[in-house]
Amino acid sequence: MNTLRWGIIGGGLMGHEFASALGRWFALGDAAVRVEALLVAVCDLNPAALKWFERVPTVTQLTSDADELLANPDVDAVYIALPHNLHREFYLKALRAGKDLLAEKPFGIDLGAATQVRDEAAKLGRFVRCSSEMPYFPGAQRVWTVLSSNLDSLGRILEIRAGFHHCSDLDEHKPANWKRQNATCGEAGAMNDLGMHVAHLPLRLGWKPSRVYAQLQKGVSERPDGRGGTVQCDTWDNALLHCDVLINGENVPMRWEFKRMAPTETNTWFLEVVGTRGGVEFSTKFPKTLRVFQIKNGEQSWNSIDLGHKSAFETVTGGNFEFGFPDSILQMLAAFASERAGTLGDRLGMVSPDEAVASHQIWSAALRSHAGKRAIEVA
Repeated sequence: MNTLRWGIIGGGLMGHEFASALGRWFALGDAAVRVEALLVAVCDLNPAALKWFERVPTVTQLTSDADELLANPDVDAVYIALPHNLHREFYLKALRAGKDLLAEKPFGIDLGAATQVRDEAAKLGRFVRCSSEMPYFPGAQRVWTVLSSNLDSLGRILEIRAGFHHCSDLDEHKPANWKRQNATCGEAGAMNDLGMHVAHLPLRLGWKPSRVYAQLQKGVSERPDGRGGTVQCDTWDNALLHCDVLINGENVPMRWEFKRMAPTETNTWFLEVVGTRGGVEFSTKFPKTLRVFQIKNGEQSWNSIDLGHKSAFETVTGGNFEFGFPDSILQMLAAFASERAGTLGDRLGMVSPDEAVASHQIWSAALRSHAGKRAIEVA
């Protein structure tokens, strides 16, 4: 069995989740995942963040110098979880150091950065994918199976609705962090922060919008800075994108929603597709429930299917148990490893560099749409 040795640059919350998922790698029992994945190196500027990783027995390098980690010959691939304004610099460093890359979204702060990283990866022949965990929930996988292999069963597609909703910013007294500043998060705001999760499945299905009309909203323009003062928050908190997409020769309305201020929500991803003969819907708000729309004998009904732990990549977990966010990260990493090894098969792969660039093309059009208060053609 081959070994895939990982390094992490950025040891914060998602670095912890990443390390924890690798620690459960042995739970994967699927023959498609033919590698042993180990975390061997971590880089972070914060000594306390580095100290957390001392609990991981496979880690042999803890450093505050990213160049030092990238020079480590024992590192095959790196996961980089840094603020968006640092993506281009550190993604290019990793590629030029000969490492494969799992990049955090949005894959660069803007379209120019994303395009440069994609082109450099292609030139150097590195395997690169972008993070998107939610489509690996069993319910999302069931929706993906219908849409990718049995779309005609739904009839003519009439409407698509997808989104990602948070509520963490409803508290206007919450101190601002780097995601509240255009300089570090990017002008696209919530689209940069949440958009890749929403765009992943539609783009993989070939549903790239041809035109977009955007409604963008800043919910809180000023927040505490954590040092006794206040700071301006100039990113967009919420975004609604009303899109046109061509499916089977027909123009279909598709709505994407990205909300960092969504009352009643904590961390909810959803996708709903409805046609003239049927429909499918899944939301992580109800993680065990797949909803299927049917028309039978002239009667219409939404039917709920209770789901267990039926994942794309088989694990030791029994099918009667529930699936959660840590499981979705493990599944996503299994997709990275198996696609890198050429054993992905017909499973859903992670976001490709081309798809990441396409998402930035959409965000760019959305910004122009909101500024001009009109629909904009997407590049």
